Amino acid sequence: MPSSATSATTSATASPTPAPLTVAVAQPVCAAAGRPDTVSENVALHAEAVRAAGTRLVVFPELSLTGYDLAAPAVGPADARLAPLVAACATTGAVALVGAPVAEADGRESIATLVVTGEGAVVAYRKMRLHGAEMERFTPGEKPVTLELDGLRLGLAICADAADPAHAEETVALGVDAYVASTLYGPGAAQAERRDGHFRDRAAAHGVWCVLATCAGATGEYPDSSGGSGVWAPGGELLAQAGTAPGELLRVELPRR
Repeated sequence: MPSSATSATTSATASPTPAPLTVAVAQPVCAAAGRPDTVSENVALHAEAVRAAGTRLVVFPELSLTGYDLAAPAVGPADARLAPLVAACATTGAVALVGAPVAEADGRESIATLVVTGEGAVVAYRKMRLHGAEMERFTPGEKPVTLELDGLRLGLAICADAADPAHAEETVALGVDAYVASTLYGPGAAQAERRDGHFRDRAAAHGVWCVLATCAGATGEYPDSSGGSGVWAPGGELLAQAGTAPGELLRVELPRR
């Protein structure tokens, strides 16, 4: 056998490049705030988005389960109303990052990101940079948090966190591949420019992917919000972005380490 055949065989058995992580950013329609069925309706809409996405990770906006309603009761990770979303994650193999107010055993409350899988839900991160009326009810989170998923380390942020460059610095210092934020921005060109500038700057400053799920349309106390959920590549280039309408779902692929 010619010696070149051995070389070809060696090359063919090299380890394949791992498949990218599939990610969807969702800006779902939000049920009207303050009703007994608000959370249940939002859970149903979240479950529908997870099934439609067909991705490994689905990211939702700030306080997505209640809408931005600072009077909404806390939602515990064991809340039976989350069952349809847990079932959707079990069926699709997805991990969903959803937003809700949560209560601690000592009575303190936080604006949080919950991680929902087919096995249930846990509180993963508590918002560190509160602003405005949020400070009247909620306690800020104490430290940045990362979530490891299929070979990628994700740094979590909620709204005003991402507006503060120091939060991204603290989070990226933990060694992350992507900075993943759930937010709300108001409507209009000025807010859209502010939104895009935050994530372009974080991606450029730290050389990481920036993944944004933000509200669109009405949410809680807000009659309108910006939309424009998107993904920025390391270096700051916009990879993909949703429009302003509620109900949009944007899918991207992030390379694994």
